[in-house]
Amino acid sequence: MTQPPADRIHQAPNRIPNAQEPSPSRETVAPRVLIADDEELIRTGFRLILTSRGIEVIGEAADGVEAIAEAERLRPDVLLMDIRMPKLDGLEAAKRVLRLLPHCRVLMLTTFDLDRYVYAALAAGASGFLLKDVTAAHLAAAVRLVNTGDALLAPSITRRLVERYATTHEAGRAEAAHRPATAATVDRTPPLHRDLAALTPREREVLVLMGRGLSNTELADTLTLSEATVKTHVARIFAKLALRDRAQAVILAYETGLVTPGSSTAE
Repeated sequence: MTQPPADRIHQAPNRIPNAQEPSPSRETVAPRVLIADDEELIRTGFRLILTSRGIEVIGEAADGVEAIAEAERLRPDVLLMDIRMPKLDGLEAAKRVLRLLPHCRVLMLTTFDLDRYVYAALAAGASGFLLKDVTAAHLAAAVRLVNTGDALLAPSITRRLVERYATTHEAGRAEAAHRPATAATVDRTPPLHRDLAALTPREREVLVLMGRGLSNTELADTLTLSEATVKTHVARIFAKLALRDRAQAVILAYETGLVTPGSSTAE
């Protein structure tokens, strides 16, 4: 007999650092979660998993339009949003929610690894993505993690993902440049524009290395700095460039050409 999702906790590797115990301060406050998925079974299963681990689920939505309305009404800390939603797709719904609630963290749900919409979701401001067959431990840890302001994906995973879709994205843009501009051919995810001149040379160097997938520990080793100093540089980069988290920093490094797919040295 198939075990319920909550019983799978011991079967899966924990791919999120320090997921067992959240650190002090804001991390000790359980996030308020809204679940948006057109499958009732998914919503019910996720609700049971999260509530059993002390995370409050404040509402559910069955389509993109309802997700926006419920997010505006309930103001969740974290929104679990399916990428493929009826009435309004999850990507567009996530964009609108983030415009209404800039401090909300969005985790996109997808059925297949490396979903073709994932790159666009991260570029739109999502803090990461989860596969729908996520284990109970990973789901709860992911929700807690993004609530702290961090990105869900390990930097190296984010980098590989972005490299694949940045290449496809740029090829599509080049092809579109040779066609007449119409509503159907306008790029739905235009490049992010940020004033990189605001960065110091060291901060720019840190951003390049983040774009290549280095963790804070790896950054500290590479630059011969303390981890505390690295964290300060990362925080200043986020503030100066209006970035939500590390996922967006990786996206920006590619969009601005600081890092190119497959590059291994500073641009």
